[in-house]
Amino acid sequence: MVLLRQLLGDVLRRLRVRQSRTLREVSTLARVSLGYLSEVERGQKEASSELLASICGALGVPLSQVLREVSDQFALAELQHAPVLADVPERERLPIAETVPSGPEFDGFPEVKDMVAA
Repeated sequence: MVLLRQLLGDVLRRLRVRQSRTLREVSTLARVSLGYLSEVERGQKEASSELLASICGALGVPLSQVLREVSDQFALAELQHAPVLADVPERERLPIAETVPSGPEFDGFPEVKDMVAA
């Protein structure tokens, strides 16, 4: 089972390394101990929303971008483990195809488009 804190740590580490930043540099800017930041990156500690915002600020990336990337990674992990659903009785499965519209006739979620346009 994939843990959210592990995916979050992977994304944060990847962003930091991509910027060629050290743990020490980011921990200083985020005002968090180097050891704690290391544990967050390794998926050993759950980061609070305040801590995540501080780390994202130190990395110069919006929290929404980090959460979007984590969400994408989580979705991929769920797809890779899809055969596990075969063990779940049909009556206990969520009707995914019915709850998530798709196809050429689906024009997105208007309320989300309204929020983006605002």
